[in-house]
Amino acid sequence: MSSEVNDRIAEDTRPSGEGGDRAQYGVCAFLALLGTAVIVDAFGIPHITSGTDPVGPRAVPVLLGVLLVVVAVLYAVDVARGGRGEPEAGEDVDLTQGSDWRTVLMLIGAFVVNAVLIERLGWVISGTLLFWGTAFALGNRHYVRNLLIAVTLSLVTFYAFAIGLGVNLPAGVLQGIL
Repeated sequence: MSSEVNDRIAEDTRPSGEGGDRAQYGVCAFLALLGTAVIVDAFGIPHITSGTDPVGPRAVPVLLGVLLVVVAVLYAVDVARGGRGEPEAGEDVDLTQGSDWRTVLMLIGAFVVNAVLIERLGWVISGTLLFWGTAFALGNRHYVRNLLIAVTLSLVTFYAFAIGLGVNLPAGVLQGIL
């Protein structure tokens, strides 16, 4: 019974015109161009092999480029046969409302402040401002709790990059302390 209902819904959501949606063909073309660009760029990498790396550095980019082109072709065939994605059912957004530019501008401000201050103050302080400012921009008004979480996130990411990845983030004014 449920299968019949799903089949009927699928038939009702198919586009009425033959050939599918032109916007989806744009996505196919983008994927094909991206795959082609990756392949062309990969052939610019010198083919150097060694005893420990018999494949060389070209193999992965070429493989990814070929996979992108294959996905583009398969997607185009699916669109031509009338396939289309399901509408988002889980999103709770009223599309009739305009953008919340105040929130967007506050988020941009938090990122700009981080970018400007990261070298001077260091990651821990600028990251704290970034995390706290993002929480504030998104409407969370638990200022002290957010500050504690932001400091914790900044310290954890600072040490995760330094110890785990071997990447030193700027320490800034906390140079001798961290």
